[in-house]
Amino acid sequence: MTALPRAAATALGVVAAAGAGALAYGSLIERNRFTLRTATVEVLPAGADDIRVLHLSDLHMAPWQTHKQEWVRELARLKPDLVVDTGDNLGHRDGLSGIRSALAVFADVPGVYVNGSNDYFGPSPKNPLRYFTGPSKHAHSSERLDTAALEGFFDSLGWKNLNNRAVTTEVNGTIIDFFGVDDPHRRFDKLERIPGALDELRENDDRGPRVSIGVAHAPYQYVLNSFVTHGAEVIFAGHTHGGQVCVPGFGALVTNCDIPRDQVKGLSLWRHGFHSAHLNVSAGLGTSIYAPVRFACPPEATLLTLTARAR
Repeated sequence: MTALPRAAATALGVVAAAGAGALAYGSLIERNRFTLRTATVEVLPAGADDIRVLHLSDLHMAPWQTHKQEWVRELARLKPDLVVDTGDNLGHRDGLSGIRSALAVFADVPGVYVNGSNDYFGPSPKNPLRYFTGPSKHAHSSERLDTAALEGFFDSLGWKNLNNRAVTTEVNGTIIDFFGVDDPHRRFDKLERIPGALDELRENDDRGPRVSIGVAHAPYQYVLNSFVTHGAEVIFAGHTHGGQVCVPGFGALVTNCDIPRDQVKGLSLWRHGFHSAHLNVSAGLGTSIYAPVRFACPPEATLLTLTARAR
């Protein structure tokens, strides 16, 4: 073998070894490196007490994922005032047993939830390269999951269903108008229902200053724009997995929707028209069982503290 082919072979070997190492790290270490992200938003009426919101998303739970279940249970020690769950809780036909194990400790905490597509349909193998051509397509052969049982469990916790609905609740003395939509990725959302639902809430409740919060699984731009138009001051979403596989110094390669890459995870400001809302997109806590890898994008939950505006 001449020097040039030998050097090329060595270089290919180094690249292959680096790739194998990155895959091993992403599948064995980082996808289980659960992280708590914290942030604060000044959005409550002047003088209001803080509200600590635990944002959970994209658990994609399988029954054998006991480490993830234990980590989520431990979040109860944070003593959140409110839980917001933005969907894709199920990751297996028997995933509800793991969800019960993880979330039963929050039974005394007020909460709201919306569904993601994986709360309706089981996971299926996909070619990861297709994500570069746009949002993922839907497999017609996907297994139908027991969505009613999942919703029944959340209802038993006292959490309120926001799938194409609006509800009002009081947390730490602040009135919150919540509105949400069913999964936009599957086009299950019914945004046209939101104005009437909000009008009905506000006509029948004349209590004092309030804050409006929008909740959706997938942060498509048309949904975020509609939420801002209808008065959302804070928006919670998930779905993106933060890109799931990111490049250090560059960020997410894909978003699996049409949100800009620089807003694929974390807290940012979403502007539409002459208005804006604080947008918190969770990178989520899980992955599909057919793509159990994360890189430069650890799984996360968020503790977002809502605090009073400066006078």
